Amino acid sequence: LQYADDTLKTDREFMLEEVRNTGYALEFASDSLKADRELVLEAVREYGIVLQYADDTLKADRELVLEAVKTNGYALKYASDTLKADRELVLEAIREDGRALEFASDSFKADREVVIEAVRNDGGVLKVASDTLKADRELVLEAVKTKGYALKFASDTLKADREVVIEAVRNDGWAL
Repeated sequence: LQYADDTLKTDREFMLEEVRNTGYALEFASDSLKADRELVLEAVREYGIVLQYADDTLKADRELVLEAVKTNGYALKYASDTLKADRELVLEAIREDGRALEFASDSFKADREVVIEAVRNDGGVLKVASDTLKADRELVLEAVKTKGYALKFASDTLKADREVVIEAVRNDGWAL
């Protein structure tokens, strides 16, 4: 579609069919179609990360963003700041991709329930957790079980904890 004539990129029916085939077609849609809720909803259901190409007004549409993060949690990066502070939406995003925690409002980086959910998906997100949670033994153990290198982000006290280090090395021999 990158090289297609602009008349096709503004043709709603054509673009609707294309985003159903591959969500990435949204990138090449006209600006007016990037603001078309139905078309964008179809695109993010196909591949959530294409939320980045949607009109800013749709990045604040809770239902649409929820659909996007269900297929690709990383799509949270492109959501409005208001939605990045929506607990349910953030939890949905990190269940799909723990790395989405990086884009959530800062308050969630200190929220134990949210962070433990994120590190169970991807221990490397311990990097963005609050210092208090980096010293939480149970949480750090969960993190190193999925990514041994998460030990790098743990508090100094937990880096000296035998069980934590063994678990990290069990997951990743390079964790030392």
